[in-house]
Amino acid sequence: MIIAGVADGSCPPSAIAFEAAEKSFDGQVAVAPLDLVVGRGELFGLIGPNGAGKTTTIKMAVGLLRPSRGRVLICGHDIQRQGTLARRQLGYVPDNASLYDKLTGLEMLELASDLHQISRERRRRRIPALLEALDLQQAAGQLVQSYSRGMRQKLALCAALMHDPQVLFLDEPTVGLDPQAARQLKVMLQTLCATGHTVFLSTHALEIAAALCDRVGIFHQAELVAVGTVAELERAAGVSSDHPGALERAFMSVTGAEDQESAGLISALGS
Repeated sequence: MIIAGVADGSCPPSAIAFEAAEKSFDGQVAVAPLDLVVGRGELFGLIGPNGAGKTTTIKMAVGLLRPSRGRVLICGHDIQRQGTLARRQLGYVPDNASLYDKLTGLEMLELASDLHQISRERRRRRIPALLEALDLQQAAGQLVQSYSRGMRQKLALCAALMHDPQVLFLDEPTVGLDPQAARQLKVMLQTLCATGHTVFLSTHALEIAAALCDRVGIFHQAELVAVGTVAELERAAGVSSDHPGALERAFMSVTGAEDQESAGLISALGS
């Protein structure tokens, strides 16, 4: 079942570009100046603890927050100055998507189709394909208020993919998903990237990042402190990829959490 056509070439090789993009709230830095390029067809993962700046980074990228300085380009379009052009190229699923509870799943996708001005002929093909890809066919006629959190996340993803965006942003996409649904999501994201689309996701689940992502960025205290393939991050941290939980060890090493954890344990034992 086809969920994405081949990327149409309207997106340049640099699908996402953060150019010295930073965000502060009342003088408090939420995201330090960020320079990062994510290539077309890449599956990029942002990992880090709560409050590190991951969600703020994504909200800047999709236009929900204006950078305090710098800019973000989506397929070459400044998300703030060329918002209409940029938004045509992107899809976004937040960590807790807001859906219309009194609509059925099918009606939600019809609404998304209307918002993106998708033709009747195209939606007749696309809606069933997306529902099947995420195993929502049986629930399509049910009110959204009856959906579990995982089902709501899957429906939000279907809605975000209705217009076949070149770039997809996902904030904690596996939260609330059972193992089968997580597997379906993994296959879908890999299919998207294989056809030239770009996926940018944040996650707490290091095993998801290790299994899915072409490159990973580590956020710590509002700053991108490391970026590279999983193998590169593990080598940089002096961790063998054969070691169980290698990415976790690399993450702990890069952020200094390993030293803090050891110091806290020693202090607790000595008290």
